[in-house]
Amino acid sequence: MAGGGCGLSPLGPAPPMWYHRDLSRAAAEELLARAGRDGSFLVRDSESVNGAYALCVLFQKHVHTYRVLPDDEGFLAVQTSQGVQPKRFKTLPELVSLYLQPSQGLVTTLLYPVDREETVLSDDRDYSDGEDEKPPLPPRSASTSTPPGPDTPTESTPAANGLSTISHEYLKGSYALDLEAVKQGACSLPHLNKTLVASCKRLNGEVDKVLTGLEILSKVFDQQSAFMVSKMIQQSVNQGGDQELENLVTKLAILKDLLSSIEKKALKALQDMSLTSPCSPPLHSMRHSKAIPVQAFEVKLDVYLAELTKIGKSQKYTLSVDVEGGRLVVMKKVKDNQEDWITYTHDKIRQLIKSQRVQNKLGIVLEKEKDKSQRKDFIFASAKKREAFCQLLQLMKNKHSNQDEPDMISIFIGTFNMGSVPSPKSVASWVLCRGLGKTLDEMTVAIPHDLYVFGSQENSVCDREWVESLRAMLKDQTELDYKPIAVQTLWNIKIAVLVKPEHENRISHVGMSSVKTGIANTLGNKGAVGVSFMFNGTSFGFVNCHLTSGNEKIARRNQNYLDILRLLSLGDKQLSSFDISLRFTHLFWLGDLNYRLDMDIQEILNYINRKEFDPLLKVDQLNLEKDKNKVFFRFVEEEISFPPTYRYERGSRDTYVWQKQKATGMRTNVPSWCDRILWKSYPETHIVCNSYGCTDDVVTSDHSPVFATFEVGVTSQFVSKKGLPKSSEQAYIEFESIEAIVKTASRTKFFIEFYSTCLEEFKKSYENDTQSSDNINFLRVGWSNKQLTTLKPLLSEIEYLQDQHLLLTVKSLDGYESYGECVLALKSMIGSTAQQFETCLSHRGEETGKIRGSMRVRVPSERMGTRERLYEWISVDKDETGAPKGKSTMGPRAGHEYVKTSVVRKQLGELGKVSEEGERSNKDETAARPKQEAANSDSSISKNSYNNPAYYILEGVPNQSAAAISAELLPSPTSANPQAAKAPHPTASARTKPPCPSSGPPPQRRPMTGLSVRTISEEGSPEDDSAAAAQAGSVGATVGSTLNRPPPDFPPPPLPKAALEPGSEPPMTKPRTLHPDLAEVRIPSAPAAPPVLGEVFRRGGAGGGALDDQSCSVLQMAKTLSESEFSGPPPPRAPSAPPLRGQPLGLGLDACRTFPPRNPITESIAEDMPEEALWGSSSSSLSVGESSVGEWLQRLGLERYEQGLLHNGWDDLEFLSDITEEDLEEAGVMDPAHKLILLESLRQQQQK
Repeated sequence: MAGGGCGLSPLGPAPPMWYHRDLSRAAAEELLARAGRDGSFLVRDSESVNGAYALCVLFQKHVHTYRVLPDDEGFLAVQTSQGVQPKRFKTLPELVSLYLQPSQGLVTTLLYPVDREETVLSDDRDYSDGEDEKPPLPPRSASTSTPPGPDTPTESTPAANGLSTISHEYLKGSYALDLEAVKQGACSLPHLNKTLVASCKRLNGEVDKVLTGLEILSKVFDQQSAFMVSKMIQQSVNQGGDQELENLVTKLAILKDLLSSIEKKALKALQDMSLTSPCSPPLHSMRHSKAIPVQAFEVKLDVYLAELTKIGKSQKYTLSVDVEGGRLVVMKKVKDNQEDWITYTHDKIRQLIKSQRVQNKLGIVLEKEKDKSQRKDFIFASAKKREAFCQLLQLMKNKHSNQDEPDMISIFIGTFNMGSVPSPKSVASWVLCRGLGKTLDEMTVAIPHDLYVFGSQENSVCDREWVESLRAMLKDQTELDYKPIAVQTLWNIKIAVLVKPEHENRISHVGMSSVKTGIANTLGNKGAVGVSFMFNGTSFGFVNCHLTSGNEKIARRNQNYLDILRLLSLGDKQLSSFDISLRFTHLFWLGDLNYRLDMDIQEILNYINRKEFDPLLKVDQLNLEKDKNKVFFRFVEEEISFPPTYRYERGSRDTYVWQKQKATGMRTNVPSWCDRILWKSYPETHIVCNSYGCTDDVVTSDHSPVFATFEVGVTSQFVSKKGLPKSSEQAYIEFESIEAIVKTASRTKFFIEFYSTCLEEFKKSYENDTQSSDNINFLRVGWSNKQLTTLKPLLSEIEYLQDQHLLLTVKSLDGYESYGECVLALKSMIGSTAQQFETCLSHRGEETGKIRGSMRVRVPSERMGTRERLYEWISVDKDETGAPKGKSTMGPRAGHEYVKTSVVRKQLGELGKVSEEGERSNKDETAARPKQEAANSDSSISKNSYNNPAYYILEGVPNQSAAAISAELLPSPTSANPQAAKAPHPTASARTKPPCPSSGPPPQRRPMTGLSVRTISEEGSPEDDSAAAAQAGSVGATVGSTLNRPPPDFPPPPLPKAALEPGSEPPMTKPRTLHPDLAEVRIPSAPAAPPVLGEVFRRGGAGGGALDDQSCSVLQMAKTLSESEFSGPPPPRAPSAPPLRGQPLGLGLDACRTFPPRNPITESIAEDMPEEALWGSSSSSLSVGESSVGEWLQRLGLERYEQGLLHNGWDDLEFLSDITEEDLEEAGVMDPAHKLILLESLRQQQQK
C-alpha cells in the first residue's frame, strides 16, 4: 500500500472506497470516462513516486491529475505551484474532505467519488485439474539466492538456526551452575565453554574446509604458512574438548594472515617463474569439450545459379566440415568413381547466403584467388541439414576467429512442469532437443551451448540437488563443467542459469527477483521468478512463471502477466520508468502459462490424431489474447509444430487424460499448449530460433518438457582505440521533430526523457509546443527541433554506436507519470541526412499510442571504421523479390519495434511536395486498402488499435467514411464503392510488364509492401505523369519492391467526401510501384520544400463530419473494434515489379547511410559471378528461359523440351551453341529428327 506516515495510516482506519490502490493511469481514466459527470474523482497510487498518490478529477470530459506528496513528517499535501503554500493533512480522507468544498484551487470541486470495484476474494484453486486443490507449502530450506524478507513466510528465527535456542538453554539452566562454580573459587566456566563450542561447531567445520582447500596453495606459494596450516588441520582431527574453542581462535588468526598475504606471495612467485620459463596457458584454455567430428553433407549443385558453363553428368557433391581443423572440403564425384576435391580454409569462406524461397538451398561465396570470389549454390537434403551446415560453419568461424570476444552465442532454454514428483533419471532428450516439433539435426545436437536456462514448476526437489543434477547431465553430454551463475526459487517455481566456464568472467550485474500471484497475491504457489545479467555489453532477462490454471480463467492469467511485468524487479534500476519488456536487449519468457484451447474436446483429439495443429492454434487462448494486445505485446513465439504438452497420462505419451472426478463433479481438462517460450528483443538485433519442440520420452509428469535454442548476437565492452572524442570528433544524436498520438483524456503538457547506455545520464526535452485532439480519448502532441535536446554519446565510433539503442518515455508535466515508452535503434539513424522513425508506445504492457519523428546520428569521418560481425556473415537471399543475390541481409524480425527509415531528403526535394489533389487521392487510396496492408504487414504490427477500423472512428472520421473502408471489418454493412479500390485502367498494362509471380511458401517474418494503386488528380498533366513514372521506375519501384519494409503503422488519413459520392470517378488510374510514403508525389514545375512531418498527422478537413449521436460511445466502439477478429481472406496482393536486367537499382535505403553495408562481398565478387546470380531468380534462368529459349523452341514447334533444357542448365541461347547430341538426350530430346532441327537452328544462329 502506498503512502507513508508514522503511527496513523495515511488512509485512516479503513481505506475509503474512492481509493483504488495501484490502479493504472489508463484504467483510472476509463473509470472516470464511464462515470461521465464533471466532478467525478478517485485517488490511486502514483506511478512516478513511491508513497505518493494521484488525485484524478473529470472536468469537461478531460481528466486532470494532481500529485499528493508526503513530506518528511508524513503529512500529505497536493503539489502546488512554486511559492504557493501547500495545505497539509495527516490522512488522505482529511485532504479529500477539504476539496469537497468549493473554491479550493482545483479545476472543479470534488463531487462524485468513483468507488473501486470490490471483487469478492475468489478461491484460486483450479478444480478442473486439481493442481491447486491444496497449494503446497513453501520448501523448508529457503533458497540460497532468496534471503527471507519481511513478507516471506518463514519459521521463527530460533527454530531456523538453533543457535538462539542453545543460548537460551545456557541462560535458563547452565548459567546457574557456572555461577555456583565461581562462588566456589573456579577460574573457568565449563558450561559456557561447552555452549560456545556447540554454537561454533558449524563455523569450526567451515574453517577446516577452507584451510584444507588453501593448503595446496600455501605449499606452492607460502611454505612458512603451509606448516602452520597443516599443523592446525592435524590438531583439529586429534584434539577436542576444552581445547576446541582455543584451536578455533588460532585457526581464524592463521586464516586471516594467509588470506591477507597469499596473493602478494603468489604474484612474486609467478613473476620469478616468468623470468625463467614461458608463460603457462590460461586455465580456461585447458578446458576442452568433446571434439566435434568431421561432418559430411550430401548435396546437389543448383544448376540454375551455377556458372553457366557446360555441366557434366554428375551434379552430386559432398561438403565436409572440419570444425576443429578450420577447413571445408568441397568434393565432386566424377566419372569412374573418381573424386575431385578442393579444400577451403575458414578464412576463404566469404559468405553464406540462405535462400528464402527454397528452404534447403544455400549459396556459398568462396575465395578462389586474391580479390576474386565464386558463388556456388547447393541443394541440401532438407532445410534441417542446411541449418546444421550453417551452424557448423559458424562454429568453425568463431573457433578460429582472431577476435578476443564473441559476436554471437547460443542459448538453450527449457521449461518443465515436473508435476510435484522427483526428476526422472534422465532428461538427456530435453537438453539435446530431441523429440517432436522443430528439432536440431543430429549432426549439431551434441554441440554445447554457451548458456543453459532451465525453468521448472511444481519442482519439489531442493535447489542444490536440482542444480547439481543439471550440471552432471550437462557434463555427461558435453564434458564441460558448467557454472551456475544464478538460481532463484519461489516455492516450487525455480530457474537456474548455467554458463560455459570460458564465459564466466563475461557475466556481470546479476540480478534476481520473484513475484507472487497465488491466492490474493500472497501465496507463492503461482507467480514468477526472474534472472537478469549482462553478457559483456548485452543485457539479458529470463522470466519463468506459473500462471493461474483453469480453462475459464483467462482474465486472471492476463492479470498475472501484467502483475509480473510491473512488479518483477530486474535490470538497471535507472530504467524504473520502463517495464521489464523494455529493459533488456533480449527478454525470454518461459513457463507453464496455463492458457488452454477453446474447442470441444473431441474436435481437439481428432485434430491431434491427424497432426493438424493450425486449427487448434487459432483457438489457443494465448494467441487470441496476444492478438488483442492484452498480453505479451510485441513478443514473438516460434511456430508450434508439436502436439499439446498437457495433460498426458503419467507414464505414457500416448493418452491425454482430459476428465477427472472431483468433489465438485466431473471436470474437463482439454489438451493444451500450456508450456511456452516467448521472447522480445530490441530492434535491429540478431536473434534466430533454431529449435522449438517438446520431448516424447520424459513421462514422469502430466506435462512434457519444452525446449528452444537461440542464436543471439552479442556486443563486447567497447574500448575506443582513439580515446575519448575531441570536440571536432564528437558524434551527435539530433532530432528534427517528434510527434506522438497518446491514448488519454488528459490535456496536460508532456516532455520526453531519453535513456541509453551510450549516454552519461538520462536527458529531458522541453514541453511539447504543439497539441491538438480530434477525439476526446486521444491527444496529438508534437515537439519541434527547438524543444528537443541534442544528445552526445560517450563514444563516437560507428562500430560502437550501431549497437546502441535509445529508450524514450513520454511523461506528463502534472504528475511526472509515463504515458508510453518505446525503444529506437541507432543503427538505421546513422548518416548525414535525417531518417524517419515510427513505432508504438506502450505502458505497463499495454499499447498506449504511437510515436514518430525525424532524427540523425552524425558520426565524424575519423570514427567511421567498422567490421563485419559473425552473424552478418550469413545473409538471406530474397529470391522472389528480384533483389540482387547475396546483397540482402536479415531484416527486422517479428516482434521487434519497427523503425522505419526515410528516403533521402534530396529525393523528397526533387519529387516536390504533395498537392492538395494528390493528398486527397492518397487518402482515397490508403483508406481503401487497410485490409491489404494488414495482410501484408507483420501480424504483431497489423493487429493493434491504431490501424484497425476503430482508429478511424477515434480520429474523428464520420461513420460513413469508416464504413467505406471495408465492409468486412465494420460491424454494420454499408454500401460504398471507393473509387481508389477499383482495378487499374486497361492502358496501364502497356506501361509496365507484369512480373512473374513468386512460387514457394511465403517468407517468414519479412512482411512485403504491396503495390500502391495511384489515383491521378484531375490537374495532373501527362508530362507530370510521365516524369513521375520515370522517377518511380528508378527510385520508387525499387524502394517498394526490394526493401521489403512493412507498411507504416500509422493510420491513413480519412476518406474525402468525393470518394464516397457515387459516380465521381477520377479520369484514370494506373499502377505504381511506389513506396507508400511517396505514392502520391507530383512533380511540380519548380523545386519545392519537402513535406512537413506534421502534415502526415493532420486529420479532418475534407470529408469531415460529426459522429452519429445515436452510435455507441467512442470508448466502447474502440474497445469492441480493437478486440474484433480480422476475418475473411485478404484481397490479392499485386506483386512488385522486379528491376530490369542491367538497370541500376536506384537510390534505395542503403544509399543514404554512410556506414558500410552488412554484406562484405566486394565488387570483384560480383564481377566473377554470373549475371543471373546477381539479379535474382526473377531475372535469371526463369526470365531468360521465357524470353529466349522458350520463344526459340516455340518458333520451332518444340516447346515440349523447354522444361528439360532448363532443368539441365541450358537456359540461355548464348550457351546453347555448345550443346551436343548427348546433352540433348540428357535433356529429354530423344527423337533424332528433333535433335537435328535444334542443332541446325543453333548453327544458323551462330552464322548470323
